[in-house]
Amino acid sequence: MLDLLRSMPAGVRIVLGWGFLLLSGVGLTLPLVINQAIESPISPLGMLWMLLLAYLVFSLTLILQRKQAAWMLSLGLASLAAPLAILLWFGAGFLGLVFGIAFAGLLFSSLRGEHVRAWFNEP
Repeated sequence: MLDLLRSMPAGVRIVLGWGFLLLSGVGLTLPLVINQAIESPISPLGMLWMLLLAYLVFSLTLILQRKQAAWMLSLGLASLAAPLAILLWFGAGFLGLVFGIAFAGLLFSSLRGEHVRAWFNEP
């Protein structure tokens, strides 16, 4: 497993870091979802959080297994930086928006190389 992590391209490491950061954020906000589930069993926020949690776990698992389908899922994982840019715009103003767009650009540009695409070689 250590050889796999050492041979991982930097772009994949960046996306994995972003994915684990999102996963920890979802985990930290789960008490809010659980409190809403006490009042009503199905809430829009609860459905969104459960879908996001399932997508994150599935994507990160396939990325670590180097599956071919993981490349498209990693692009989808990188696209989750767009809501971050919007949230930063509302929270921090123009500088937050610029940071969010730059971070999204970093995620997408890190996945563009042929070396990254070739790393996902397991069927």
